[in-house]
This record gives sequence, C-alpha cells and structure tokens, in this order.
Amino acid sequence: MILIVYSTLDIAGINIAQQILKHCPFTKSTQTYQTLPLYTADINGHPTTMVALQKEAICAQYLPDDYPDAELIVFISRHTSQSGKPTLTVHAPGNFDNAEFGGYPKTLSIAPALAMQTALRALAHYKENLSLNDYQVSYECTHHGPSLAVPAMFVELGSSPAQWRDTYAAKAVAHSALNAISTFTKTPASAVLGIGGTHYNEKFTTLSLTGTVSFGHMIPKYALSNIDAAMIKQCIKQTSETVHLAMLDWKGIASKDKPNILTALEQADLPCQKI
Repeated sequence: MILIVYSTLDIAGINIAQQILKHCPFTKSTQTYQTLPLYTADINGHPTTMVALQKEAICAQYLPDDYPDAELIVFISRHTSQSGKPTLTVHAPGNFDNAEFGGYPKTLSIAPALAMQTALRALAHYKENLSLNDYQVSYECTHHGPSLAVPAMFVELGSSPAQWRDTYAAKAVAHSALNAISTFTKTPASAVLGIGGTHYNEKFTTLSLTGTVSFGHMIPKYALSNIDAAMIKQCIKQTSETVHLAMLDWKGIASKDKPNILTALEQADLPCQKI
C-alpha cells in the first residue's frame, strides 16, 4: 500500500489533494481516519490510499502504526520560507539535530531516492507544461519530522499563501506525486548521499534533473557541525536504495567542517566525490 497524506490545517495540502481527486480516479471509501473519509485508487498496480490528517503532517509520527503495510508515504504540503519565493520542492523528512518541528532528534526517515527524483523531474516538466515561469524547482535538504521507518517524502508547494492557493501549481504537485507513485519500485538500485551547500542545493538538483544521479538524504552546510560517522551510517541505512557514494558540494562546506566530514566518511566506509 502507498499513502498520500495531507493535513486539513494546510491550505496547500488541501488544494493539492483536490487536484489529485480531480485528475485521478479515486473512490471515496466507507472507512474513515481521524473521522475524515479515505479515498482509494489503483495507480499503475499500486493500491493507494489518500489520508487527511487533523494535525500537521510533520507530526504524523504515529502513521505507520495505523498503516503497518505502507510501503511509501508521500506527503503533499505547503512549503514556507521567509523569502516567499514561488517554489516547488521535494525532500525526505528527518532531523540531523534536535526535533524542533516533529519527528525524533537525530533520527531520519527512509529516503526513497528514485521516487524523489521522479517527483523532482515531474515538477520540472509540469512547471514548463503549465507555464509556471515564476516557480523554482528544487530539492530541499532533509529536514523536519516525522522520523519514520518507512520510505517517506514531501512534495511541496510554496512559499506563501498566494502560491498555496495557486490551482495550476497545485496541479503540478499533484501530478508529480502521482508520477512518483505510478513508477514506484523496489527493484535494487543505487543512490548517493549529498553533503554541503545551501538548503536548496542547485548542484544536487541539476545533477538529478539532467543526469542519472538519484539523491537520498542531503545534508546542508548549516547542519554539518552535527555530523559524525554514526549519522553518515544512518543516512546510508535510511535510504531505500543502496548508497554507494557521497557527493560533496566542496565549496559549500565550511573549512572548519571539512576534516571532520572526510573522517566521518572514511569511518563509515563511504567513498566520496567532490563536485
């Protein structure tokens, strides 16, 4: 089973969910979750349930307990930033340090690298197809909760109420989430760990859009002081695919952090490549 999850407290999530129901043949179920109706569909052979939460999605730590058969959880939600720049983003949830916004401290969800890459490429496609010229398509580095032992990803629409209510942008996110689900597979594959750079890493995004590189977890420059071999090993373990390499945004790593990162990678037995 695959879950599509949104919060009724989230304007963008509601908007995206409406677009999914409009463009995909979901059926309203007789079952409910948190008193709200469930919707079900078969998406390219994947039984899929759309779930509405009465709490924020970042607090959905309990979800796998209620859906123990979930193979992938796709959160559709708003993205918020101080800049307010129109943005379409994809990222894995989890915390490299404290759990200020859901999840557990220093605990990552499982990153579905191929599904995330599919969603990212779909966002780029629909940006052009729907003439969303003002929008930036980007990976975000891993951040916020929940911290789940299930492959989980966020596909987000941001970064202000004007974008959250944008029907065309919501349509782009809806189709991108559906694309990721329709092509979801457990076939063995490889992925890379991204380290360094800004929260919206343009290098990692470009590599994934134009090449064959699939990123699982991505660690931004601001989090590197908290990274050790144990966290590198967790990034490897908490990725659906086999992580065979770390790609370092070398100029996007502070000089003081470079020796520690190289040591942590060596201790975790993970080769690296500077980009």
